Amino acid sequence: MTYTPLTESERFSMLATIGVPDIEALFSDVPPALRAPAIDLPASLSELELRNALTALAASNVGAGLTCFAGFGSYDHFIPCAVDALATRSEFVTSYTPYQAEISQGNLQATYEYQTMIAGLCGCEIANASLYDGATGLFEAVMMAVRVSKRRRRVVLDDALHPHALEVVRTLSAHLDVERVCVPYREGQSDLAALAESIDDDTAAVVTASPNVFGAVTDLCGLADAAHAKGALLVCATHPLSLGALQPPGAMGADIVCGEGQPLGLPMSYGGPYLGFLACRSQYARSIPGRLVGATVDSRNRRAFCLALQTREQHIRREKATSNICTNQALCALRAAVYLALMGESGIRAVSERCISLSHYARETLRTTPGVSVRWEYPCFNEFVVHTERPAVDVLNALCERGVLGGIDLFSVGHGDGHALLIAVTEKRSTGEIDQLAGALAAAHTS
Repeated sequence: MTYTPLTESERFSMLATIGVPDIEALFSDVPPALRAPAIDLPASLSELELRNALTALAASNVGAGLTCFAGFGSYDHFIPCAVDALATRSEFVTSYTPYQAEISQGNLQATYEYQTMIAGLCGCEIANASLYDGATGLFEAVMMAVRVSKRRRRVVLDDALHPHALEVVRTLSAHLDVERVCVPYREGQSDLAALAESIDDDTAAVVTASPNVFGAVTDLCGLADAAHAKGALLVCATHPLSLGALQPPGAMGADIVCGEGQPLGLPMSYGGPYLGFLACRSQYARSIPGRLVGATVDSRNRRAFCLALQTREQHIRREKATSNICTNQALCALRAAVYLALMGESGIRAVSERCISLSHYARETLRTTPGVSVRWEYPCFNEFVVHTERPAVDVLNALCERGVLGGIDLFSVGHGDGHALLIAVTEKRSTGEIDQLAGALAAAHTS
């Protein structure tokens, strides 16, 4: 439907009100040469011509046609077309939740459904309305644990956490009264014994990940028991789609579960916008950062939704505030909610199991590939590390020439010796593409 902002009579009425006879007089102070300068634009195109031109322009992106085996926090998962169709409806895209958020019942219900599904996925009782991204979500989880523990100021950090998230925690807590202790990993796995030994009576939380940055999956039950025995909390960062097949951190004793929600219906998009999720035990609800949408009934006993908790006091309390999260990634959380609802429990399980199956097929295939060996042996979800005889950066360049985005050079992100390559496999990959990766790796070491 054509939208006409003003009619001719309305335009004349406004001009008369301000005492101007016409539009030309309204802009009389602007020099004539600047009013409508000539713009050197090409001739107009038909829809088909424009589509072809944009397709050709997009094809100039060197990564457009590469088969993706890169991960490291951003993954090439399949997104059903219904996610775009529903999440881009004007009711969601143009709406804004003001301070009196209850007038936007549709948005609140969507957020409530998101919270419910995230909490169930993580094995927790409640989840917040979302956070900015996985890295700031980890920081918020750490500071939440410090608030819950009250006088404890020490936090034990697993060095197998994503290095970018660790750096965000260091940066944002640099001027806060928090002591950070980082425990090295061993052979690509979190050193659970060392983490447990690092917990003392002043420890607010021990923070780990499963799967960790190298893809290793960890049984957290023993670490949870060790933390709780000392009165500390266990915080775990996780890959949300791994929870379709693996036991969720909450079920293993984690008190706060957080992570990057990009795999839940969000495209890689060159790094964002993404989505941070956070779930926890219900007893910690008043310490949760950001917003918490609740269900209630209105004056007519009809089901209704409201902001049960929201962080607004940061404007006044500054460093004593619950958090600095004054909003949430509503549209990104909506996409995650639509994705989770579309896939359902069985669909998420199928995706998770396919990731596990294909990643293990890839690891076994690359084990016998010339020039490549498996770096570390551990249970993995969808990522693992291989050792390359040639420098990893040279191998990646050679793979790109063969149409493969081969992974992440761990040396470039502060890990490894320059010969460690982190490989990620999602449900979108096929055994044929994995065989293509193996052939390209072999060729990269013989050329």
